[in-house]
Amino acid sequence: MSDDRLTMVGAVGSPYSRKLRAILRFRRIPYVWVHQGSPEAAGLPRPRVELLPQLILENESGVLKARTDTTPLIRDLETRFPVGRSVIPPDPAIAFLDALVEDYADEWVTKCMFHYRWAFAPDVAKAAEILPRWFRINQPEASAKAAGVQFSERQVSRLWVVGSNEVTASLIEDSYRRLLALLDAHLTEHRFLLGGRPGVSDFGLYGQLTQLVGFDPTSAAIALEEAPRVAAWVDIVEELSGVEVEESDWMERDAVPDTFRNVLTEAGRVYAPFLLANAAALAEGAERVECDIDGRRWVQKPFPYQGKCLQWLRRDYAALVPSDRSCVDDMLRGTGCEAMFAT
Repeated sequence: MSDDRLTMVGAVGSPYSRKLRAILRFRRIPYVWVHQGSPEAAGLPRPRVELLPQLILENESGVLKARTDTTPLIRDLETRFPVGRSVIPPDPAIAFLDALVEDYADEWVTKCMFHYRWAFAPDVAKAAEILPRWFRINQPEASAKAAGVQFSERQVSRLWVVGSNEVTASLIEDSYRRLLALLDAHLTEHRFLLGGRPGVSDFGLYGQLTQLVGFDPTSAAIALEEAPRVAAWVDIVEELSGVEVEESDWMERDAVPDTFRNVLTEAGRVYAPFLLANAAALAEGAERVECDIDGRRWVQKPFPYQGKCLQWLRRDYAALVPSDRSCVDDMLRGTGCEAMFAT
């Protein structure tokens, strides 16, 4: 693009695209949205791996490159645009907990999203009809139909990648329902996860929930019945550019409510045991991750990226100064998340 706006390539059906776009809006960073597969995307730099979203940024040599992975991109934007309205809490202990919930959203709640979209016939049917048309509205009807069938068959066949199968289905669905209940309880008293302004955990959860409560019919019906407040919150987080915030809006470390700690406990209940078992399987070169989660059997193929997630969380935990690490330890004690950082 010829102006100073960032260029972002994304898709409305991509939870990570929605996550990053909502952050750009909240932070009032000028950008243009280019939909993947559109004519406008054709001449843009391409990443090595075709993941979404893609943010077109200058590298150290001034060359425009397409970068992916929202977690490091969000931190890079904090450096490139130090204009206030940060999504990183200034308290290192709170920032670590915020990032931990973001990781849970990105890597566990996405299992719920993928499961509901591709394990239920009505959801598969809707996705097959809509997703191909998002990429190209003005394509022949026969082409759109064929693309929908092809794409849905491929995605259904990949359910095993995220761990959705007959053994794990009920565990995933129970986890989703608990998350809705926990968020509903928290949002009854607080505007965002960390108080009066959003952090990365808000946007991480929002991204997955745009699909779970806003697109996929089975999971959306559950949310409407059990947690309409959460569905309304997702609509609000979509566009927060008009929300005025102060540094005092961040939650203080000595005032973290039980409702937020309960979200950490949910992450410790399901995500922590998976991360540890996944790391063990990768270290052993095993073909399958097999473990107990919430008293039930979990089986899936090892996921190298989520092995890196555990390494990065441990790196950031180790980087905390002793007083901040002690504070984090106190807040994680009894949640199950502490097992990820045990020495």
